[in-house]
Amino acid sequence: MEAGATIVNDVSAGLADPDMLDVVAELSGAHDLHLVLMHRRGGPADMQIDPRYDDVLTEVVAHLDARAAAAEASGVPPGRIAVAPGIGFGKRLPHNLTLLAGLSTLRARGRPVVLGVSRKAFIAHLTGAEGPADRIGGTAAAVALAVASSSVDVVRVHDVSIMKQASMVAEAIAAAARDS
Repeated sequence: MEAGATIVNDVSAGLADPDMLDVVAELSGAHDLHLVLMHRRGGPADMQIDPRYDDVLTEVVAHLDARAAAAEASGVPPGRIAVAPGIGFGKRLPHNLTLLAGLSTLRARGRPVVLGVSRKAFIAHLTGAEGPADRIGGTAAAVALAVASSSVDVVRVHDVSIMKQASMVAEAIAAAARDS
């Protein structure tokens, strides 16, 4: 924070460090600090070993609602809490696609939605583009669709200028569709 950070991006949604939510609550009172709570199943060592869900969208939304409630109970102001579905974090290709298709359900919960799809492995599974740098087109497609649907507030990306272009075009097309 002394260096100017204004966002805590917690990939464990406050579960990895029992003091995280209290610390963010304490600091958010004196600073313009925001908190991103991300869903993930498991930890780095095991999250991709056979992840299973009965209904991935319902389970992720419920988890993020519960973690946001925990953050609020710790004193984090509700207007400073955003959520992220955790694309690729303890999820298989069908889970990721269901979450991407259902972003509006997550957005409808009333919190800002942060989406991180940049160069993710799900793009390689769909396109065969093995190297992360070869997944820029797939990233642009996912970002454009999410932006056009008005289901995300922030996209976390590597290739900022390209994704800005994709977002601007997607927003313009979506606006034209709404106006026609």
